[in-house]
This record gives sequence, structure tokens and C-alpha cells, in this order.
Amino acid sequence: MKIKNYNTDENVLIVAEIGNNHEGNFELAKKLVFRAAECGVDAVKFQTIIPEELVSPDQIKRLETLRRFQFSYDQFAELSNLAHQNGIIFIITPFSLSAVTAMNSYVDAFKIASGDNTFYPLIDSVITTGKPLIISTGLIDMNGVEYLYNYLKKRISVDQLALLHCVCAYPAPDVQANLGAIVAMRNQIPCAIGYSDHTLGIDASVLAVAVGARIIEKHFTLDKNYSEYRDHQLSADPEDLKLMVSKIRQAENLLGQISKISQTCEEQNVKAVRRSIVARHDLHKGRILYLSDFSWVRPGGGLPPGQEVNLIGRKLKHDISSGGQVLISDVE
Repeated sequence: MKIKNYNTDENVLIVAEIGNNHEGNFELAKKLVFRAAECGVDAVKFQTIIPEELVSPDQIKRLETLRRFQFSYDQFAELSNLAHQNGIIFIITPFSLSAVTAMNSYVDAFKIASGDNTFYPLIDSVITTGKPLIISTGLIDMNGVEYLYNYLKKRISVDQLALLHCVCAYPAPDVQANLGAIVAMRNQIPCAIGYSDHTLGIDASVLAVAVGARIIEKHFTLDKNYSEYRDHQLSADPEDLKLMVSKIRQAENLLGQISKISQTCEEQNVKAVRRSIVARHDLHKGRILYLSDFSWVRPGGGLPPGQEVNLIGRKLKHDISSGGQVLISDVE
């Protein structure tokens, strides 16, 4: 997946999901962007919510909370500028079609939440912007993922699409994190596959990279005990996030390429650890050689094991002491 100059084929995209952990405090939101950038993430993500377009009128307490958390589009524009000034990507999860239109000029990519991965009018609205699209796949099984992908591939370029494995629970129990789903999705879905982590701690995010995730999204807070709002407890704080970024980059280095190749660091050891064909005992000029005349010892550089067939039955041109290399040039 490509977002601006970032290519998930080359590096794992690490996203700090700020979501609503700002709780409507704009100064805190800005500080979260700064701290996320300091921790080394590649992107930050917020949620753009118009309360009346998300929940029904009878959910009075929920509406009150969402109204308290709500930012204006101008505030999101400022957060976008702040992210870009700090060298990171700005992503929004829109929860309404109007938010897509309003935020289009400020975002580098859109993210669809698990709860809306069957909300096709919203998905279509994002597709019309031409921006990269990330969708979490919580609440659906592999059949649902394949259905979603088949719908999307007719409407958006594969290099602008990513699907994230996600367990839509807050927090998700370790025993139900099911990171093996990432392997299944990579084997069956030909677009970028990632992981939206709702578990406690950072281990699942790092392990997700090891099984093939190319995008990692982790909730981010400055303080896990900031308030009773549930997302703080399952979020990474700055110490966690910085460590997670470090471990993911280490995992990338350890994983290397999906191919078996000789590494440059091995080159200096080739001769030292390979074997050469040598004389098992003193061999005299004129001797017809047999397999029993040979031994195989380090270092390499002589005739390698497997070349005995080119020596057996041939006559020595000169004496060779025990342990001396036996070469093709030594026989008639």
C-alpha cells in the first residue's frame, strides 16, 4: 500500500491511534501528535464524529460524551498541519459521509472502523475521494473479508487498499487475538494486510509483524489512567509506544526478505567452515586412488566434497602427505 511516499512493501507503517483519547481537549490532542512523532511512529489517526450522524437520539449519555469529544473541521485541519510539520502521515476515521467530504483535503488516507466495514455508502464515499483506504475487519470472518475485498477490488486500486485484522473488543483477550488470521488473510487477499491491536500491552503488535502484518495500528494515550474512558486502559503510553516502534523495527530487520539468500556477513566464513578433500594417509606417486584414500576437513578452498568421482580410479602424479589437499591437477 502506498500513502504519499510511504510504501508498506518496504516498511511496516506504524499508526498511533489517538482516536478520542484527547476527550475534546484540543491542547491535549496537539500534545498527543507531538509525543507520537517523538516515539517514532509513521502516522497518527483521529476519529471525526458528528454525534447525531452516529447514534440514535435516545442514547442521551452517549450523545453527551461524543459532543464533548467533538472537534471542528478547522481543528482537525490544524492537527493535520501539525502532523505534517512533524513528518508523519495524518489519517482520519470518518463516521459519516459528510465528514468524508469535509476532511478530504486534510487527510493522507481514510480508515474505516470495524463497525462500519459493512457500511457501503460510507466506503463508497471514501473511494470517490481517490485517497488510500484502510479498513478494519473486526466482526466478520474470512468469508466476510473475501466478500469485502471482492467488492473493493472493482472500485479501488489494490496498491491504495489495506485490510487490517482486528478483534472488536476493548480490550481483546490474548486468547482471542487470533493473529493467525493475518497469515490466512495474506494467503488469500492480494492487498496489504495489517493489524489493529486492541489487546493490552505491545506484544501482539510485534508478533503481528512477525506473521506478516504491514500496518500496525495501536491506540495511544499519555496516561493509561487519564480518565475512566475505556480506550486509555488498552492504549500504549509514550514509553510503551517508543518500545513498540523499536521492537517492530528490530522485527523487520530480523525478518529480512521473504527469500532464502546467502548473506554478506557469511562471506568471510565460507572458506573457514567448508571442507576440502584431503589425503587420509600418505599417498605415493603412481597410486590409483580409492574413496578410502580420502578425508574431508576444513578449511575449504580445495576440491570440495562431491568431487571425489573426479579423483577415484586416477593415478597420482606425485606424493601427497597425509592431510594434504588432493586436487584435479594432482592426478593423470
